[in-house]
Amino acid sequence: MTGTSGGTSPEIQEEAPRPGGEPISAAPAGQTTDFSELTPRQVVTELDRYIIGQDDAKRAVAIALRNRWRRRNVADDLREEILPNNIIMIGPTGVGKTEIARRLARLAGAPFVKVEASKFTEVGYVGRDVESMVRDLVEFAVNLVRTEREEECREVASDRVEERLLDLLLPPVAGESSPEDAAPGSPRTFIVGSGGARVQDEEPDTDTPDARRRRTREKLRGLLRDGRLEDREVEVDVTEGSLPLMDMSATGMEGLDFNFMEVLQDMLPKRSKRRTVSVGEARRILLSEELDRLVDMDEVVDEALDRAESMGIVFLDELDKVATKGAPGGPDVSREGVQRDLLPIVEGSTVQTKYGLVNTDHILFIAAGAFHVSRPADLIPELQGRFPIRVELASLTERDFVRILLEPENALLKQYQALVATEGATLEFTRDAIEEVARIAADVNSRVENIGARRLHTVLTTLLDDVMYALPEEGAGETIHIDGAAVRDRLAKIVEDEDLRRYIL
Repeated sequence: MTGTSGGTSPEIQEEAPRPGGEPISAAPAGQTTDFSELTPRQVVTELDRYIIGQDDAKRAVAIALRNRWRRRNVADDLREEILPNNIIMIGPTGVGKTEIARRLARLAGAPFVKVEASKFTEVGYVGRDVESMVRDLVEFAVNLVRTEREEECREVASDRVEERLLDLLLPPVAGESSPEDAAPGSPRTFIVGSGGARVQDEEPDTDTPDARRRRTREKLRGLLRDGRLEDREVEVDVTEGSLPLMDMSATGMEGLDFNFMEVLQDMLPKRSKRRTVSVGEARRILLSEELDRLVDMDEVVDEALDRAESMGIVFLDELDKVATKGAPGGPDVSREGVQRDLLPIVEGSTVQTKYGLVNTDHILFIAAGAFHVSRPADLIPELQGRFPIRVELASLTERDFVRILLEPENALLKQYQALVATEGATLEFTRDAIEEVARIAADVNSRVENIGARRLHTVLTTLLDDVMYALPEEGAGETIHIDGAAVRDRLAKIVEDEDLRRYIL
């Protein structure tokens, strides 16, 4: 198979048809997709572009996402009564649980946060409390909405930055206003003489200092837009905090989400420091300042809180690690305590954040766990009831590995082809080479630890280790051909050696 810059070979080009019609375009970062056009079938089709198999899980999350739009269109008196059906995914590692939730949030442009249940501790113990997941979600939502607002204002901010850079490159004379200060509709001056009245602007004196400065400014504008002044140095005033920023959050008071230094920064006056920087660096500094002026943070926070409450998705991974098995005792008491702390958050409660109160009634919680040692039934009954939708994800087979290497838009082979193409070489895989890689990955998973599709990363890394090391001194400008025999020869020791951990984790 040739590199991405040179096309694909016929044996790799085939792709399984995707059910459900044409795929829809995922929402770019910071942009929300129109839910009215996002049907469950289209969501599954979009997920099929990146995730192989696991149809039951895709259907469950697609319905949950569509229900967000359905809830918005019901009567007001019933809207608040409709709660999300939280989902728990059960399956071994590396089968796509996290990727399904991440792609779903990216598709919807919704606030999304991934947390591990094993990192939380019971109230009263040192460590993160469960409410921190909601605060992280709100922080993500604020950044998401702020990014959207900045993109809307970027063109206006860029125009202002250009004028400020021209002022720095050609400072105005004392008592003279900048050219941008003159409004297009400003009153014109009339001069009355023996020949009658005329407008002064109709016959400008091209030799005046003002005219020469305007011509010079326009020349600088052209050079600035062409990028020919990026290395020239200018002096800019940079606003700095009165105190160095340090995290002084009180130990054991993480739940308050309170930082004394942030309060002091807001109370003390700001200081300005003059720095000499390049035009490129000055543009970045000035653009940040202009965006701060144009973006109304009060509106950003209000929309972020609303979006977090109505569209937020929390992916709670490793839920099986806090499930209790057998008689309680020892560390199991702490695990059950974490479950009881999770219960009010998932059920619906109000959490205090530094941006305001957040209600978790309509946040969608997607939990996941391998449940090798414990079972979902080992969770406390109250928490089990808060996850009414359960889907089991199947282990990946050798055939699934072949599809994973070929079909997704971010397939591993495409990634390695793109990396090799940056060195001027072309990486080419035959069909039997891909099938051999898939067979070895499935074999290693069955003999050591089953880590699912992540095994393909380790197998391909080992297979292409010499190629990636030799480039660009060896192989640049050539086609690197890998067939089944080459794969078997390179990975023979791994297949034959019983102690596979020496070669592949």
